[in-house]
Amino acid sequence: MITGTIKNKVDKIWLDIFAGGIANPLTVIEQLTYLMFIRSLDEKELENEEFENMTGEKMPKIFPHSAAGQSMRWSKFKNDDPRRIFDVMSQRVFPAIKNMKYGRLPDFSENGELIEIADEPGKPDESTTAFARYMSNAMFLIPTPQLLQKIITGLDDLYEHDIAELDMQGDLYEYMLGKLATAGRNGQFRTPKHIREMMVELLQPTPDDTICDPACGTAGFLVSASEYIRRNYEDEMTSEQWEHFAGPAFSGYDTDFTMLRISAMNLMLHSISNPEIDYKDSVSKQNQIIEQFTMCLANPPFKGTIDAESIHDNLKAITNTKKTELLFLALFLRMLKKGGQCACIVPDGVLFGSSSAHKAIRKELVDNHQLRAVISMPSGVFKPYAGVSTAVLVFTKTGAGGTDKVWFYDMKADGFSLDDKRSEISDNDIPDIIQRFHHLEQEADRERTEQSFLVPKQEIVDNGYDLSINKYKKTEYVAVEYPSTAEIMDKLDALEDTIAAELKELRNML
Repeated sequence: MITGTIKNKVDKIWLDIFAGGIANPLTVIEQLTYLMFIRSLDEKELENEEFENMTGEKMPKIFPHSAAGQSMRWSKFKNDDPRRIFDVMSQRVFPAIKNMKYGRLPDFSENGELIEIADEPGKPDESTTAFARYMSNAMFLIPTPQLLQKIITGLDDLYEHDIAELDMQGDLYEYMLGKLATAGRNGQFRTPKHIREMMVELLQPTPDDTICDPACGTAGFLVSASEYIRRNYEDEMTSEQWEHFAGPAFSGYDTDFTMLRISAMNLMLHSISNPEIDYKDSVSKQNQIIEQFTMCLANPPFKGTIDAESIHDNLKAITNTKKTELLFLALFLRMLKKGGQCACIVPDGVLFGSSSAHKAIRKELVDNHQLRAVISMPSGVFKPYAGVSTAVLVFTKTGAGGTDKVWFYDMKADGFSLDDKRSEISDNDIPDIIQRFHHLEQEADRERTEQSFLVPKQEIVDNGYDLSINKYKKTEYVAVEYPSTAEIMDKLDALEDTIAAELKELRNML
């Protein structure tokens, strides 16, 4: 989270850019994102060089070996004269990242002309990759050398002293998004990293999975899934699995070109060079995908509705509504293959809403597929950006039922305070959630008064498919014994005597 000192430093960078002549907040976000990406490329190259020196194993190079190529590295130019930094950035670095291929930057000739990277046989045509598509229209708009130097100095200070280990790329975007007049109207709030990682741990993706987030934003869920796969399977993955990992394994859709650019850059920095990141209104007729993915991870928009004319008919057949939070649940079921898993965040209203559309989607999940878990989260999880109460739904697409018992968990703490500061605390239910979810056989004898328990399908059906935990949770009332009225009066008399005696002693002192 960006708070305190970090927030002040980010605000200072923002004000510098605004004073320098860039008034459009979206333009500010884009330009900062490009600079963060350029710095991250150099960080990745430094890591590869360190690994190469330690192991002797040759690592792929991002920057060309030439003087022009090495001059594009953040660590090489950041302390130069402002005019030289501006020339390198505008004439070399920016044209190079727009023409990046196969994870490499192109070189420049002696007269400064860009040397395009030749296509490699057996590798995909990079003109069709997400990165190439969404960077081709990017423009370097920082107007003066002095402003560029201020931004570079400010970002470098942030990375070096405040946020070296944090998931900054998405956090910065999310904080900047809060400055937009439209922020929050479409539910554009990035899911905190620890919540994403919890959801990934619940589904446990493998190198053979095909994973989609149809409301991908900054591609946080796809990045978290890729990190889980590398952490658990890296040493045993085959060349075919690595090829799958580099692109086809990850798909994401959004209706915001800025987010698509950020997604493409974010995934490339995580060794996913050719993902399917596309501009698409996922719940509209524009999206024709059916039974293509083995896993969906998402935090779809909570707010707003969509034009009824544009909603895909097969979604309306499941839940006849214009509410996006319900349509996305129907969409997950359509896009998943049979046996595919989904973990998604929904607002609490989805769990108990009384409209026919709310009941229809809950009935679909419980009767026709396997609803596995409902994890209620505290309302402070998305602070300081939003205070909405949410839950995580975990289900498997079967098309033939399979819900026997549904596991409910009442998350009370996520490792951070639930106020706007979101300071780190010791209370954290997430490890317990993950452990219990993967050992549900041990939950059979849990009482309804405990933090987690199983509820039979028939009980849910009898309650109108209500999925709110409070419908099934039992509160244990403990009888409190109070002293008799006579005892209380005796204590009051004794207290009055003590007060009178001490007041008398005080008067004698005067």
